[in-house]
Amino acid sequence: MSKEMVAMILAGGQGSRLYALTQKTAKPAVSFGGKYRIIDFPISNCVNSNIDTVGICTQYQPLQLNEYIGNGQPWDLDRLYGGVHVLPPYQKANGSDWYKGTANAIYQNIAFIERYKPEYVIILSGDQICKQDYADFLQFHKEKNAEFSVAVMEVPWEEASRFGLMVTDDTDAITEFQEKPKNPKSNLASMGIYIFNWDILKKYLEEDEADPNSENDFGNNIIPNLLRDKRRMYAYRFDGYWKDVGTISSLWEANMEVLDPEHSGMNLFDENWTIYSRNPGLPAHMAGKKSCIDNSLITNGCKINGTVKHSVLSAGVVVEEGAVVLDAVIMSGTVIKSGAVVQRCIIADNCVVEENAAVGAAEGEIAHTAAGVTIGCSATVKAGAKVYDDVKEGEEVC
Repeated sequence: MSKEMVAMILAGGQGSRLYALTQKTAKPAVSFGGKYRIIDFPISNCVNSNIDTVGICTQYQPLQLNEYIGNGQPWDLDRLYGGVHVLPPYQKANGSDWYKGTANAIYQNIAFIERYKPEYVIILSGDQICKQDYADFLQFHKEKNAEFSVAVMEVPWEEASRFGLMVTDDTDAITEFQEKPKNPKSNLASMGIYIFNWDILKKYLEEDEADPNSENDFGNNIIPNLLRDKRRMYAYRFDGYWKDVGTISSLWEANMEVLDPEHSGMNLFDENWTIYSRNPGLPAHMAGKKSCIDNSLITNGCKINGTVKHSVLSAGVVVEEGAVVLDAVIMSGTVIKSGAVVQRCIIADNCVVEENAAVGAAEGEIAHTAAGVTIGCSATVKAGAKVYDDVKEGEEVC
């Protein structure tokens, strides 16, 4: 029995631009929007698009991500044939290879894809926040009789040089690909989401692997080779919500946009497009008599006795009486003690902000911490600071 389309999610990146947040965690496993992790979005998009076979290519710090995915039950992907599979690099008879690039990660899993004999393969990123119907994308690919299609978004012309750009004709056929050009010919930015005919993808992966000079990358190698051979390539224009959360500021901004779904388009309460997740079995959140909560997302198990405004709190967060949380993202199990003030920052899982400590500032770059650190009593963590280790009582970190 064959599957029409198999999804492959690239989730092996180190996430180095998230600094302390990914010190012990793969980027796709980073918390988002209170009860979610980044990986929930591509998986949920697959489920909502009726794709029931998903391979997840993991590599850097995979343990937490592997445990989170489990057998795929929260996404209804615990299937006997198909379902979700975590795919780390593995030992072969002729040696083992770390995934050398995005294309090599798929190449190493050709045998997995072949099990399902798909007509199409969709390549997804595990580090984007996006709500997209892949069924619409596949329909476009079929109507164009394409061999390769890429999802693109229009970006402001003044920002176009920051992206990989697809230059198209009036039928949306791709005529040129520009990687972060100084003089852009297009403002159609690649989202890094591709649909291939499987026979075409397999052919080009095998040719790429045989090239000793290749970087084994879709953007730098596979797409240019398709263009070289004048393959049928098309750009699918997407106009929904999409955000690459590869930096501290973009991750913080995306969390803040959850609080304003009407304007941002990031609606986590959309009954027609559910984002599924694996959640801890915690009781409902509790707000004490002296609490003040305004325009915030509070997840199960939180205990709020202080002030929380325009913030996103993951499961089991404690905000003691007299503590203030403003414009902040607080991840699971963190405790903000009495008199502490945290603002415009991201506090990772299982941290403790002791009495009268201050983290972040009303202006400037976003401060953030690694998981499990303690910010000592009356300590100060300035705007933009990256906290990897415990901060002593009264210490100042810039």
